[in-house]
Amino acid sequence: MKIFTSALVTETNTFSTFPTTMEAFEELGIVRGPITAAALTETGAIGGQWRRLAQHYGDELHEGLYAMAQPAGRVPAATYAQLRDELVERVRQAMPLDMALLFLHGAMAAEGVDDCEGDLLRAVREVVGVGCVIGVELDPHCHLSTAMTTHADAIVLMREYPHTDFEQRAVELFELCRAAASGATKPVMAVVDCRMVGFYPTTSEPMRGLVAALYEAERRPGVLSASLVHGFPWGDVADAGSKVLVVADGDRSLAASVAQELAQRFYRLRHALRPTLQSIDQALAALPAGAAPLIVADAGDNPGGGAPCDHTVLLAALLQRPELRSAVGMLWDPEAVELCHAAGVGARLHLRIGGKAGPVSGQPLEVEVVVRATAERHTQQTAGMSDPLGRAAWVRAGATDIVLISRRQQTLSPSAFTGLGVPLHEARVIAVKSSHHYYAEFQALSTDCHIVETGAALSMDFAHLPYRTRGRDYFPAVENPAPELA
Repeated sequence: MKIFTSALVTETNTFSTFPTTMEAFEELGIVRGPITAAALTETGAIGGQWRRLAQHYGDELHEGLYAMAQPAGRVPAATYAQLRDELVERVRQAMPLDMALLFLHGAMAAEGVDDCEGDLLRAVREVVGVGCVIGVELDPHCHLSTAMTTHADAIVLMREYPHTDFEQRAVELFELCRAAASGATKPVMAVVDCRMVGFYPTTSEPMRGLVAALYEAERRPGVLSASLVHGFPWGDVADAGSKVLVVADGDRSLAASVAQELAQRFYRLRHALRPTLQSIDQALAALPAGAAPLIVADAGDNPGGGAPCDHTVLLAALLQRPELRSAVGMLWDPEAVELCHAAGVGARLHLRIGGKAGPVSGQPLEVEVVVRATAERHTQQTAGMSDPLGRAAWVRAGATDIVLISRRQQTLSPSAFTGLGVPLHEARVIAVKSSHHYYAEFQALSTDCHIVETGAALSMDFAHLPYRTRGRDYFPAVENPAPELA
C-alpha cells in the first residue's frame, strides 16, 4: 500500500493575546519528512510508529510536513494558510494514495478559521478522493467537529490524561485504517454531544472507570474504536465541549447506540467530575508530615493550555514562608535567564522575576537571589524523550529554588529541576506550572497533589467562562443541558 503521514499540531486558547506565529512552530522545529523519532517529541514518536508499521507490512511510505507549536492564541491567517497549503501540496505530490494518516490536535484555531482541522481535512479529501482512507489521531482536548468526521474515515483519540498512550493510539489508528484500505472493514463514526465543559484527569476515579468502559466497548463485536472527547474549555468555538466518539464496522446504528450508552455514563458523572480547586493557603495547610513532598499545580498558568507561564502569585506565597523549603518551576522569563547567565554561577543579584507577559501574569517580583546553576540547552526527560527548554537558570531566594527557562513549556518531569542540580529531595513543597501532565512523572515522588487557584489565565470556573461563540448551553453553566442523557 502507499501511505502518507503528516502532523500539524497546536492547541489554541482563543482568550490568549499571544498569537501562535510561524516562529512558534519553528521554535519546536518544523520537519519535512523523513522524520526521526527524536523530532518534535510526540509527533516524532507517532510518526515513528507509523513508519515502523509501514516497514513491517512492506508498504510504501511518504512522510510529509510535521509541525508543532506550544499552545497560545490564534494562529495568524497567513501562518495557517502556509502550513496547510504545504501539507496539502505534499499530499498531492505523493498521489495516488491508499491511506493518509494525520496527527492533529483538534483544537487549533486561526484568524478567520475556528476549525483548522476540519478545514485541513476538507482540503486533503479534495486531493485524495473517496478511494483513500483518511485516519486522524487527535488529542482528547479537541473540538470534535462535523467537518472532521465528514472528511475523515476514522478518528482515534488519546485515552489517557496525562497523554501517556499517544503511541498506542497511533498503532491502533494505523491498523484500523489499513484494514479499511484492504477492504476488510468499513469504518463508520457516531458522535454524541454531552453538552459539558470540564477538566478530566484519568489517573483517578471516576475517570478510570470511564476509560475502562472504552476498552470494554471495543471488545464488543463490530466496535472498532471508542473515545471520550474531553474538549478544550479555553477555546471559544462552536464545537467546544465534551463528547463521545465511536467507530464501528459498517454499522451506524451500532456506533450510535454504543456512543449514546457511553455518553449517558459520562454525563451522569458530571457533578463528580467537577475539579476541586483550593486556595494556596488551603493547599499548604495540607503539608504532609512524612517524607513525601506536597506537589502544588498552578494549573491556571499552564503553558500547555496557552497561559504565559510567568504568573507570580504562587511564587510570592512561597517566598513569604522563609521557613519552608520549596522548589518552583518552570517560569518563562528569558530576560531573567539572560541576566543570570551574564552574572554567572555564584553571583548574588537583585532579579525581577515573572509578571512581564501581561495582565494575566500578575506583578513582577523583586527578589534577591543567588545564581546556583545555568544551562545553555536545558531539557526535561519525559516518556523516554528529551524536551528542549532553551537557556535556563536555577536561582535560590531564601529557602525557595526557582527554575527559569527561555522556551515556554509546562513542567512535565522532575528532571526540569534536577537537570540543573536542584536538590528536589530537600523540598517540602514542589510547585509546578502544569494542570495534570506533570503527574505521570512526578507521582514517583509524591501522589499528594493539589490544584490551586491563583487567578492566572486558565480559569477553571467553567460555569462563567466568557464564551461568545460557544454559547452557554452546557454543564456547569446549566444544571441539566442534556436531559436525554440524564
